Amino acid sequence: MMPELGKYAGTVLSSYAVSLLLIILLIVVSVLRSRRVRAELQRIEERQKKNG
Repeated sequence: MMPELGKYAGTVLSSYAVSLLLIILLIVVSVLRSRRVRAELQRIEERQKKNG
């Protein structure tokens, strides 16, 4: 099922692996940042409700 990559197989496969790793890392960082920002916004909204 896999195409013949010849002498560049290692380079091509490692490039795919690095790209996949970076995409996964970007997703994880985005999700973590989203949670942090959402929690901060929640704290700000709670503070505004108490002061308002």
